[in-house]
Amino acid sequence: MSTAPRLTALDALHRSLGATMTDFAGWDMPLRYASERDEHNAVRTRAGLFDLSHMGEITVTGPQAVDLLDYALVGNISTVGNGRARYTMICQEDGGILDDLIVYRLGETEYMVVANASNAQIVLDALVARAGGFDAEVRDDREAYALIAVQGPESPGILKSVTDADLDGLKYYAGLPGTVAGVPALIARTGYTGEDGFELFLKPEHAEGVWKALTEAGAGVGLIPCGLSCRDTLRLEAGMPLYGHELTTALTPFDAGLGRVVKFEKPGDFVGRKALEAAAERAETAPPRKLVGLIAEGRRVPRAGFQVVAGGEVVGEITSGAPSPTLGKPIAIAYVDAAHAAPGTAGVGVDIRGTHEPYEVVALPFYKRQK
Repeated sequence: MSTAPRLTALDALHRSLGATMTDFAGWDMPLRYASERDEHNAVRTRAGLFDLSHMGEITVTGPQAVDLLDYALVGNISTVGNGRARYTMICQEDGGILDDLIVYRLGETEYMVVANASNAQIVLDALVARAGGFDAEVRDDREAYALIAVQGPESPGILKSVTDADLDGLKYYAGLPGTVAGVPALIARTGYTGEDGFELFLKPEHAEGVWKALTEAGAGVGLIPCGLSCRDTLRLEAGMPLYGHELTTALTPFDAGLGRVVKFEKPGDFVGRKALEAAAERAETAPPRKLVGLIAEGRRVPRAGFQVVAGGEVVGEITSGAPSPTLGKPIAIAYVDAAHAAPGTAGVGVDIRGTHEPYEVVALPFYKRQK
């Protein structure tokens, strides 16, 4: 028997705005409100407003909270300062990626781990299982938060008009408590679009009021509501991985070109260390495949699972693909044999329903905002 999808605190508001809804990781989420291209371009040039309340918040507290996180995750969480955040991963014993995460340090002995919606329960279960022997508590706080993101070059000005927080002093990958539209929120300068922006963690009962206040504050500079569809094309242009596509349990962070998040120098053991040391060595000496960008010469769009070909041989596989509104061409991320992974490699194509369409190999990301 299938269960009904979960609803965010903003569900009624999305429907009143005419959103096309979709089931995503067991949640009913807005896919788009009108044109996904217009939503994408709004974030690149002005600002967009997103409901991200499907993400999974897990609080870790106690005298040994940081010791638990250093053991459970691949990053060095003990070096995260108060009010700062870090991108990291949680891996299996064999080095396979269970999820990529952001960890916020909220206080001396309090941390918030934010997991992807599809993996929130998996991450929670893994942290609970790994907490044995540590003087720390792992708490499921998914019901305690709604999460709203405002992203794009106009987002600092929009948020400034409804908050008392010092946004000018808020660095990238940092968070601070403040009020937004008169209610308490954790304001984080993070995002998944390649643009400057903020993610606001607040109580679900405050979500609708904050959404409306931001909508009003941004009306004069072109802020519009945005759905999951443009979030995907934005992160794809920015070369950001999506779990289930670029990241899976069959891959280690080194396979994914993200070995930098694994900190072998941190004290003590951590889950997956031995397997990851071996993966690091393999990646150094003989990487099987590398993650690259591909830009189409034609108009046909590649999709996840399509084969990358060269000289009549299969040399890789597409993990994500879509039309790029910013570049005006189809783009894709793919795992490609190391021999064909260098930017500018000639003769590489994608098998799109039996036709080998020519593609240019490029380094990621496709798009980088001007600071």
